[in-house]
Amino acid sequence: MNRLTTKGVTLVELIIAVTLLALLASAILPFGRMTAKRTKEIELRRNLRTIRLAIDDYKKAYDKAVEQKKIIVTLQASGYPKTLELLVEGEDFGGLYGAKRKFLRRIPPDPMNPAKPGQPPQWGMRSYVDQPDATSWGKEDVFDVYSLSDEVAIDGSNYKDW
Repeated sequence: MNRLTTKGVTLVELIIAVTLLALLASAILPFGRMTAKRTKEIELRRNLRTIRLAIDDYKKAYDKAVEQKKIIVTLQASGYPKTLELLVEGEDFGGLYGAKRKFLRRIPPDPMNPAKPGQPPQWGMRSYVDQPDATSWGKEDVFDVYSLSDEVAIDGSNYKDW
């Protein structure tokens, strides 16, 4: 018997292999983009929760200082921080804690609306007297924060409505 032994791959086998790889790649790329978007959404939720908890903790500390008569309440004061930076710099609340109490180490970034290099993180803010869906900040205090991104989330909601 005369057997012909071949080494290598035929053109048909090569075309089939390349086609299969192209199909797999076309399925994996959108999945990778979706995974990256989902990761950024998780980070946005975490950062919003962190800032909102810090704002609430500031308000609780303010109320405690008022209750213990460490500070005098003024008519316009809501008890919320005047700026986000105040959460990082700290407040002493009339000596309630003996030193400035800091509520954040740094202001977390908005992953859906990244700041330019050298700029602080940019968040949309609402004051206590603003409407719940206001898009402009009254600048009296910081009652809530939201993303400035106009993009739509995976679930169909807008990031700025979170």
